[in-house]
Amino acid sequence: MLWTHTGESFFLIAGGCNTEWMNVFLEELSQAYPDDYLLFVMDNAIWHKSSTLKIPTNIGFAFIPPYTPEMNPIEQVWKEIRKRGFKNKAFQTLEDVMNQL
Repeated sequence: MLWTHTGESFFLIAGGCNTEWMNVFLEELSQAYPDDYLLFVMDNAIWHKSSTLKIPTNIGFAFIPPYTPEMNPIEQVWKEIRKRGFKNKAFQTLEDVMNQL
């Protein structure tokens, strides 16, 4: 997660994209910012809407309409990454990634 106005970020290196890891992420995030209310604009991934998802009281979700990739900022990032030659390519080092940029 990235706060664009401050450049601050919060992330976990997870074992996958699923409800279990989403619950871990939300709990860690909630504990890191206990005095803030955090509103996420989310896509409709199954793990974002699961009945077993535990959403802390200081976190809320607003969902973008289905099938609207133009409204999802990360889709623009993926598009740019593909344009820069990252599609279907594995890199050996971080330096190789930086050189590709």
